[in-house]
Amino acid sequence: MAEEIVQDVKVIVFQLKNEEYAVPVTQVGSIEKMEHITRVPNTESFIKGVINMRGVVTPIVDLRSRLGLEETPVDENTRIIIVDLDDTSMGLIVDAANDVVDIPVDKIEEAPQVIGAINVDYIDGVVKLEDRLVILLDLRKVLKFHEIEAIKSIES
Repeated sequence: MAEEIVQDVKVIVFQLKNEEYAVPVTQVGSIEKMEHITRVPNTESFIKGVINMRGVVTPIVDLRSRLGLEETPVDENTRIIIVDLDDTSMGLIVDAANDVVDIPVDKIEEAPQVIGAINVDYIDGVVKLEDRLVILLDLRKVLKFHEIEAIKSIES
């Protein structure tokens, strides 16, 4: 009898409001404490500005704002997750970075295409970890192509 090989996906679990989300660790460069962000004029409202990350100008996106959630004040748990997406580094502001976990691929459930009247194609899947539900995000769909291009122009 052939052994079934179950692969795991390693993800970074983070929090926005009371919900937990995750992105693949392969897209994450680092997790940083919140620092001063220099505002860039004439950008989308969810692009908060730029930071100097080890000598590299890095655009910062407020993930709450991008997902249509209400903004909350920055506190000691607020983090910036530095991600690499299509040759672009950017920081995502999140309420807290909670865990790095391995998720068996067969435990990932397909996300509903529409929740309420909102199209949620940026959700890659949903997984139940013990007593918590974690939403897997597809960052390429969270940020549309033209938005990534706008962020690239800030970066250079």
